[in-house]
Amino acid sequence: MAGPIDPRLLRRARATKWYLAAGAGIGIATAVLTIGQAWLLARSLGGVFAVHTLDPVWPVLAPLAAVFAGKALLSWANTWLAQRASAAVKSQLRRDILRARLATPTASTTSTGSLITLLTTGLDALDGYFSKYLPQLVLAATVPALIVLAVGSADLASAVIIVVTLPLIPIFMALIGWTTEARTKRRWKVQQRLATHFFDLIAGLPTLQSFGRARAQRKGLAETEAAHRRETMGTLRVSFLSAFALELLATLSVAIVAVEVGFRVVYSDIDLTTAFFILILAPEAYLPVRQVGVHYHDSADGMAAADSAFAEIDRLTAMPRGTLAAPAVDASRVVFDGFAYRYPDAETDAVTGIDLTIEPGEIVALAGTSGVGKTTLLNALMGFVRPTAGRILVGDVDLAEIDPDAWRAQLAHVPQQPGMVRGSVGDNVLLGDTAATEARARAALDDAGGAGIPLDQPVGDDGEGLSAGERRRIATARAMLRVRSGARLLVLDEPTAGLDAEAERVLLASLRELGVGAVIVTHRPRVLAEVDRVVHLEDPVGAAV
Repeated sequence: MAGPIDPRLLRRARATKWYLAAGAGIGIATAVLTIGQAWLLARSLGGVFAVHTLDPVWPVLAPLAAVFAGKALLSWANTWLAQRASAAVKSQLRRDILRARLATPTASTTSTGSLITLLTTGLDALDGYFSKYLPQLVLAATVPALIVLAVGSADLASAVIIVVTLPLIPIFMALIGWTTEARTKRRWKVQQRLATHFFDLIAGLPTLQSFGRARAQRKGLAETEAAHRRETMGTLRVSFLSAFALELLATLSVAIVAVEVGFRVVYSDIDLTTAFFILILAPEAYLPVRQVGVHYHDSADGMAAADSAFAEIDRLTAMPRGTLAAPAVDASRVVFDGFAYRYPDAETDAVTGIDLTIEPGEIVALAGTSGVGKTTLLNALMGFVRPTAGRILVGDVDLAEIDPDAWRAQLAHVPQQPGMVRGSVGDNVLLGDTAATEARARAALDDAGGAGIPLDQPVGDDGEGLSAGERRRIATARAMLRVRSGARLLVLDEPTAGLDAEAERVLLASLRELGVGAVIVTHRPRVLAEVDRVVHLEDPVGAAV
């Protein structure tokens, strides 16, 4: 079982540190008020039995009310701090995951469905960790120690009993925690599998419907859902049984103290006021530790999600970043020198032995059959992957040593499946240069062969409402706008796929007029005829034709 406080949360989530410091102060204040409360109650009850009237009660009512108000205020402050800390930690983890994913978009093996589950409901489960488990853990580290000191000042024998029996709760809690952690991790994996299955099903629903296989998927989805339900109920059973076990152990421990104090009162070895003081405080010594075990289950889902979050962040940020300034790409040749790349867990290289030179301002087409590594070369050119052999030079500088943000600032990219944001066509074009005017966006879209696409045409999530050709026109217009705002190298992956002959002619003429270099992956004969040079990747040495 992992430690009570994940050290990665302390390293990566700054809010955890200040919350623990504030929580320790609140815990000490709570313990002091609890001791004061016990002393006031014991004194008044002992006085009642001594004088057989209620007169000793009245003087302590106001102090008791103040103690209760103080404890209520501390409880509210603890909850408020916990919620603030939880929100800050979740926001930071989400930013770190997205930043790592965007920095190396081709390096992640996590499916989109699993990533969405992690970023939403997964990390939301950290609320239980911060609002219940962690506050109780801080109280368990402060309150029992102060209460044992207070009990020891009144009666050493009772304090010894508490000190001996108190560690039994953490021992049993650890034993239960191992089972809980294993069940929770298993349930989290089932939940991710359900999310991935559902996401893939929704994404492929049109294809399944076309082939009449949509209804057949209900059985698989029902089986995955049933597995998730079984794991969830199993985790809840462990939670309820462990809570019962900890309650029973704490009750027996308090009973030992009560029996010992009772016999000593009968034989006049201890006065009644001291006995009341010990009996009121004894349960308070066990309560915070017992509640840690109870609330551990509230934190388990969140910590399972946090493990996945840290694994995602660590995996995606493992690739070192260069720090050198990027040479001007319009004045420097780009050279692939013996380039080879092998994807993680693959047995063979995706591409190997690539020697290719791209001169400043030159338009180069990469041609070849599917799977020979054309897109891999583009990803390497943009710094998303690093060569497993050979190197990429920009001028005389290794691309691996260049700051990737500075390098990508000079690039404009159009992928095979361009991303779109919800809004309008104009909103998506202006992503290339947010400071550009609507007139410039209109001109870029016209140059990209999209003269018939209105800027105010609505765009749904993930480009809903657009055809494949319209998406490419919009993405190419966005890249052109980026070039006109300073980028000096176009990286295009099948930019004319889905375009008619006229739109393709307009686009190619516009690319030539930009006056910048371009690397284009294409199979289209017209594009191959218009570029300065064609590189066939099926040639083992990448010879130009």
